[in-house]
Amino acid sequence: MGRVCEVSGKKTTFGNHVTTRGKAKYLGGVGIKCTGRSRRTFEPNLQNIKIWLPNGKTQQVRVATSVIRTGLITIEVDGVKQTFPLIKASKGSAAAKSRLGNLYPI
Repeated sequence: MGRVCEVSGKKTTFGNHVTTRGKAKYLGGVGIKCTGRSRRTFEPNLQNIKIWLPNGKTQQVRVATSVIRTGLITIEVDGVKQTFPLIKASKGSAAAKSRLGNLYPI
């Protein structure tokens, strides 16, 4: 399925783009007027990341950046919901990478 977060379920939503003109009343103008409305889409910021599985393999998933900021992912594997650390979360720090590597050997 396209443009859907596999963890949080975020997907593309729709709305309006409103074009206005004029100066606000509190700034001394006569008010803002709407000059047009057109449809637009709000798309989630999805990234392809890798997670460590307990069997030592990695799996690529497509998740929203709001999920990546948490550092952990909860997905269903073999019918059981499990929490996994992100490989991206440990990049850049050798200490963090070795600490996660001890927990989840690859």
